[in-house]
Amino acid sequence: MNFGTTEIILIVAVLFLLFGASRLPQLAKSLGQSRKAFKEGMREAEEEERAEKQLSSAQAPQISQMSDEALAEELRRRAEAKTS
Repeated sequence: MNFGTTEIILIVAVLFLLFGASRLPQLAKSLGQSRKAFKEGMREAEEEERAEKQLSSAQAPQISQMSDEALAEELRRRAEAKTS
């Protein structure tokens, strides 16, 4: 979707009318911060998912050989580690 000069000028004019010249920098700053926070959250979620996959693939044989009590203890330990 390409915007021409006329469309950009029209959009800027509408923004000036809606928000006023003094609030536009604040709006742009908050939009930039929101975008940055969203990207950071997505990056962290991807890293966490990747780490969980590596952990589960590395420990899969060990878990299948655990007793029920040992498995329950391991699950408690991992839950505590996530909340810390």
